This record gives sequence, C-alpha cells and structure tokens, in this order.
Amino acid sequence: MGSADVVPGVSGGTVALIVGIYEELVTSVRAAASAPLSLLRGDARGARRRLGEVAWGLVLPLAAGIVVALVVGAAVIPSLLQAYPVAMLAIFFGLIAGSLAVPWRRVERRGRLELGLSAAAFVVAYGLVGLPPRAVADPSLAQVFASAAVAICAMILPGVSGAFLLLVLGVYTPTLDALHDRDLLYVATFVAGCAVGLGLFSRLLEHLLTRHHSLTMAVLVGLMAGSLRALWPWQDLDRGLLAPPSAAALAGAVLLALVAAGAVTLLTRAGARTGREDLPLHD
Repeated sequence: MGSADVVPGVSGGTVALIVGIYEELVTSVRAAASAPLSLLRGDARGARRRLGEVAWGLVLPLAAGIVVALVVGAAVIPSLLQAYPVAMLAIFFGLIAGSLAVPWRRVERRGRLELGLSAAAFVVAYGLVGLPPRAVADPSLAQVFASAAVAICAMILPGVSGAFLLLVLGVYTPTLDALHDRDLLYVATFVAGCAVGLGLFSRLLEHLLTRHHSLTMAVLVGLMAGSLRALWPWQDLDRGLLAPPSAAALAGAVLLALVAAGAVTLLTRAGARTGREDLPLHD
C-alpha cells in the first residue's frame, strides 16, 4: 500500500481491496478514528471500547510496512518512473487491470442497478483523474482543512490517490512547503482535516459495506477501472491522453501490461486457495 501511494493514480485502498483486507481495514479505521471523539466527549470507556474494535494484528504490521514502503518507494519508484515512464506505467496499468476481477467477485448481485452504478463510478473516476493540476499560492486555513478532509478519503477509497487529489485541489506544493518550513499552524490544520475526513468517511463507508455491500463493491469496481486513465503511458503535461508514438511502442507496453496482469491473477488465485478472503460486513 505504501508503494502504491507513491505512484500517481494508484491508491493504497486499491491494494487493500486486491489482497483481501479492505473491509477489515475500513472497520479498524472507523473504530480508531472514533476513539478520540469519544475522549472529547469525556467518554473514556467508549474510547477504550472503540480501540478494542481495532484489528491491531492487522493494523500495526500494515502501518509498519506502509512506512517502510513509502520510504523505499519514494527513493526508487519516482526515479524509475522518470527513467522508464512508459514501461513503469504499463506495468502498473496491468497490475490494476488484472486485479479488477477481485472486487467484481465480491458483487453478489449483478443486476441493472449494480452495472449502472459501476458505470457511473467509472465515468466519475475517469473524469477526475484527467483534471489538470492546480496551483494555489497561499491557501486559506479553511481551504487546507477542507482539502485534507477530502484527500484523506483516498486512503481507504480505491481508485484515486490522496496526493493526486491534493494536486487537483492545488494544495500539494503548499503542504510540502509547510512540512519543510515547519509551519505548525498549517500542519495542525491539515492533520485536523485528515482526522475529521477520515472519521466521517470511514463511518459512511462501513455503513455502506454493511447495508449495501453488493452496490458498494460495484461502485468500487467502477472507481478502479476509471482510474486506469491515470496510468495510460502516453500523456501530456495537462494529463491529456496521447496516441502511442509507434506500433512497436504500443506492442511493448501491451506485453508488459499483460505480464503484470497475469502475475497478479496468479497471486490472487493463490491467495484464494489459502483462504484469505475478505468477508462481507453484513449483520
């Protein structure tokens, strides 16, 4: 998940969905985000109960792995993307495309409503990842708070990365500058926005997975499929899609994508045989 967040257009939530820990992760995030709110209300017992709902055996190793992967991935993946952009994007395109069958199998009913919602989610994600980056020289604290609350949702929502949303909202560079300059007011506002956004969205997402599991999974499939636009190997600076420069370049990219898709298909089948299956959050 940490490595995925380094790649533009790929979110950690996509990886969690692929490997079968998505719904357990959503429940744990919701519980962990609710604990501080209970403390603010003076409900220490409620906070302890919320923390007890967290799957620490999953969350702690996952968090450690994400941190390590972010550090290593940030040092390696951007260099590879700069040196071999077509090859790297083709590989990631194949990995995500080959993984679409995983959430699709979680759609219990495949009627017109599920197909319609999946198609609508595809259109939304496709349009969103095609938006050009914005630049806001001096965002207000209200903008920072709202942007953080929106972008953090990508942490647990497959399809669009949080860093990408910050770019679209125009606060990516100011946020990096604030961290570098140790602007505590900016950073505190950003963290507060993340906490509020994560707490509210994880609660909503858990409710949808519990009450409307099939419909929610259909939407997630559409978001993943639509986000593939961000991984098209040939784009201009404003994220407009370009045609391949030659048939040979297209053939090479397709071959890499097929190899990546085949590899992830074999891995998911092996995982299914071991019994690693993300159980629905039905009551």
